[in-house]
Amino acid sequence: MAKVKGAIVVNIEKCKGCEVCIAACPADVISMAKEVNGKGYHFMYAQNPDACTGCTNCAVVCPDGVITVYRVKASE
Repeated sequence: MAKVKGAIVVNIEKCKGCEVCIAACPADVISMAKEVNGKGYHFMYAQNPDACTGCTNCAVVCPDGVITVYRVKASE
């Protein structure tokens, strides 16, 4: 079975920092940034991107749809 690697891309300016994605991530990849976006919200980012499996849980639960997840087969 091929190993899958994921990558998270977030629209920082539209993220409201609700933190729902953090609870949904089984690999503890996501964290909240200390910085704020243009609207004054702390936004999510991939703190541990190498652990991302591309499961898309974060994108599915995001109420604003600001997360895109990419999946690629990793070479072993």
